[in-house]
Amino acid sequence: MNKPTNKSIPKFANEVQERAFWESRDPKHDSTEHLDWSKARKVTLPNLKPTTKTISLRLPQHLLDAIKTAANARDVPYQSLIKVWLQEKLHSH
Repeated sequence: MNKPTNKSIPKFANEVQERAFWESRDPKHDSTEHLDWSKARKVTLPNLKPTTKTISLRLPQHLLDAIKTAANARDVPYQSLIKVWLQEKLHSH
């Protein structure tokens, strides 16, 4: 692994400039020029919540009613039950 060349990380006026710097294909902008990744450690961010995206999903009324009935029997919101089922189905493949 490359050792850093003791280059300091540049100061950026804003996030747009910083993003452009790190995303460029210029070899001088490679993070290995600035950081020794062999000393990197894994971290846990327990309070980090995954970002969510609102979607519109059209379902036949009878299907939505059945989902709501199943959710009510489990005492959970139907949207949460849909997410659980989708996650389970995704991991079963």
